[in-house]
Amino acid sequence: MTTTSITTAPPAPGTPQRLELTPPAFSDVAQERHHRKERLAAALRLFAYFGYEEGVAGHITVRDPEHPDRFWVNPMGMPFGHVRVSDLILLDDRGEVVEGFYGTHPAPFSIHSALYRARPDIQCAAHSHSTYGKAVAALGRPVEPITQDACAFYEDQGYFDDYTGVVLDEAEGKRLAGALAGHKALILRNHGLITVGGSVDAATWWFIALERACEVQLLARAAGEPLAIEHENALRTREQVGSDFMGWLNFQPLYEQIVRLQPDLLD
Repeated sequence: MTTTSITTAPPAPGTPQRLELTPPAFSDVAQERHHRKERLAAALRLFAYFGYEEGVAGHITVRDPEHPDRFWVNPMGMPFGHVRVSDLILLDDRGEVVEGFYGTHPAPFSIHSALYRARPDIQCAAHSHSTYGKAVAALGRPVEPITQDACAFYEDQGYFDDYTGVVLDEAEGKRLAGALAGHKALILRNHGLITVGGSVDAATWWFIALERACEVQLLARAAGEPLAIEHENALRTREQVGSDFMGWLNFQPLYEQIVRLQPDLLD
């Protein structure tokens, strides 16, 4: 594959910067860990920027590259818009904080540990109670292929059709993982959205894209009966716009934007 790159404005006078539009490869685990934590802090800032935060609800996690049974997560009670790389905490396979200075609560561990156990192919999971995602989740229907962008989720979304309250135990987490199956997105009835990916970049982009698809679907149905894209065309479009690489790629402009606007997230 040919690598395409563009040159962006330098972050400081005399300092050139190139944005490589291909996922990075790492030979050093410490470097990879730091990269994942930078992307996680940026993802949390973007959730705040787009208004996906609601009190202490919501969390984004990423596996540790050295210990795949552990994952990094935002601290409980800290606003998404305040999270820096140095604030992130590391949970082990029992839900105990093994690195970091803050605490967490059972929900992130119950949900994310089950997802990571069931899906060794994913590196990140994102969940929040975003407005349009909650509205679609309350209607008992999937995101429909009524736009090109929504086709990214065509036959690639699960639906958890059983609301029993806040997810606080391992058994409930396993049920969520079962509903997600091999998909990249899960709609939780009366609850919200979960997306996963092979990187923080991909999982975060899929959440943003899914929330936007929910918004468009609600608008379209409020105005009339939307025209669905035919099955074969929807599948073809999903292959074009719904790959893990495309999720990673679409996140790159957002990452550059939020780092430029809020560089303290890298501290």
